[in-house]
Amino acid sequence: MSNAPYLLTPGPLTTSMATKQSMLRDWGSWDADFNRITGRIRERLLDIVHARESHECVPLQGSGTFSVEAAIGTLVPRSGHVLVPQNGAYCQRIARICRVLGRALSTIDYAEDAAVRAEDVERALAANPAITHVALVHCETSTGILNPLQAVAEVVARHGRGLIVDAMSSFGALEIDARSTPFDALIAASGKCLEGPPGMAFVIARRSVLERAEGNSHSLAMDLHDQWIYMQKTTQWRYTPPTHVVAAFDSAIEQYLAEGGRPAREARYADNCRTLIGGMARLGLKSFLPSAIQAPIIVTFHAPHSTRYQFKSFYDAVKARGYILYPGKLTTIETFRVGCMGQLGERGMAGAVAAVAAVLADLDLAA
Repeated sequence: MSNAPYLLTPGPLTTSMATKQSMLRDWGSWDADFNRITGRIRERLLDIVHARESHECVPLQGSGTFSVEAAIGTLVPRSGHVLVPQNGAYCQRIARICRVLGRALSTIDYAEDAAVRAEDVERALAANPAITHVALVHCETSTGILNPLQAVAEVVARHGRGLIVDAMSSFGALEIDARSTPFDALIAASGKCLEGPPGMAFVIARRSVLERAEGNSHSLAMDLHDQWIYMQKTTQWRYTPPTHVVAAFDSAIEQYLAEGGRPAREARYADNCRTLIGGMARLGLKSFLPSAIQAPIIVTFHAPHSTRYQFKSFYDAVKARGYILYPGKLTTIETFRVGCMGQLGERGMAGAVAAVAAVLADLDLAA
């Protein structure tokens, strides 16, 4: 296990040994001890965004996309109309979910290196009173871009519409406060900034909105209202939960709180990000985004300017030196991505930069 490469990816990511070890015990899915774990996780997730008074946390089996679809399918009425500002692949995925679910859809399209603008959302809502919800990706994982959640939330609230936030790559690291940032739903997953294993996600939904959502869902398994009602009555999951993942996520949250919670996690990731961008720049590798909109979660880099460059051989060589990169998600230029999350060992991000430097030299790709 100690020889496994570090995951420089946007999730799954490298977890601590304590988190790994917490998966060694088997749990009964209806057992009272396991149900207490579920309840503790739900409460602590609400506390991270100061939402216990106004919202409910509904966990769901599966990846983050499962809960994004569940949130849209449950919280947006079938007659609803969703506005999606899109500047990357995960915004586009939300738009696709809306189409598949038969929800009316409008989009505001941006370049992949441009942040969403609150004034554009304002104009769209003013021009189309049929829009009932805005679905915003806070940190667009395909590039690492940070969209202006607070400004958009204020616009949406002023127009009396609902806001659904994909906070998959920001929850637990970047500041979100339900007391000052109005949202109907916020969605994240276990295998991101809280550094648990993948396998469960969750929706933090405004209680009053969730109470009105009965009958909206297209699916039994992904009906958040039904999941919430059942959990409130029984403390149990409706269907078999990923018990080992839940137990490990509980351990990861405990470690998160011991580290200092959100401020400490953001500081660690920001330090990783600075080390990464500065180190790569010295190697001649330029980051894709301007610093003003770069989130300290994942960084997109232009590929080396060499006719010899191929991502697979570059990836394999970096992996052999102990680090796993992530392919680029852009459609127009060659890029690769490096995540700033997870447990990166004693050498930290500096070790990853050194590995890339060695590979550039070995493959004769140096700028």
